[in-house]
Amino acid sequence: MTTLKAKLKDDLTAAIKARDELRSATLRLTLTAVTKEEVAGKSARELSDDEVQKVIAREAKKRREAAEAFAEGGRGEQAERERAEGVILDEYLPKQLSDEELRDIVVQAVQEAKAAGAEGPRAMGQVMKIVNPKVAGLAEGGRVAAEVKQQLANG
Repeated sequence: MTTLKAKLKDDLTAAIKARDELRSATLRLTLTAVTKEEVAGKSARELSDDEVQKVIAREAKKRREAAEAFAEGGRGEQAERERAEGVILDEYLPKQLSDEELRDIVVQAVQEAKAAGAEGPRAMGQVMKIVNPKVAGLAEGGRVAAEVKQQLANG
């Protein structure tokens, strides 16, 4: 079984051979971020696939935020490039939950929290504790928090 990091390296080599500038630049930056993470801390170590996935997710989020910033600043070309890099990185991440799937998980968690006696806006922390392990890596924190707030307000 190849590791996620090895797959990134193999795909980088293939992108370079194919002269795919966008893909090779994106993968090169991501591998640099992985390496940086490996040497951070007291001793260098090999990251697990889960940790590599977290680095990729962080990089993808940076691309989305940069794309928004460029778009707002009227720099469409750069925004497009950031979006394109984000799409490439998304290929290495688990498929994100749809809004409906996320809503179903949150609604269930709100019911669990209510059953345990937590209601209203104060239940936010308790609901997040139930939801987070279920959606880890499948939905961004901001999306999850917004949905939890929405469901608590409705309930």
